Amino acid sequence: MADHSSGNSSNDMEPHKTTYEGFIKGSMALTIICLFIMVALVDFRFAASHNVLLGFSGIIVGVIAVLIDARTSGKWFLSIAILVLFGLISAISVS
Repeated sequence: MADHSSGNSSNDMEPHKTTYEGFIKGSMALTIICLFIMVALVDFRFAASHNVLLGFSGIIVGVIAVLIDARTSGKWFLSIAILVLFGLISAISVS
């Protein structure tokens, strides 16, 4: 039979907390990468010139920025800044 004592409940929460933090970090990374892909899709369709180069370079630089943020701080400042810059460059190339 399993032991259901409540004496070790504080020790059991640490693995759950690290798993939850990892899940949140992975969810944020996946969301930011999806946003980079959506901006790149706009480039692929509507950019006046060099659309494929601009789209793929944005995806590659974005994924690298997300990986750097995920490994270092988890605050996502670099990724969001590059995403905004990529969006502005895309808006200029579309119009």
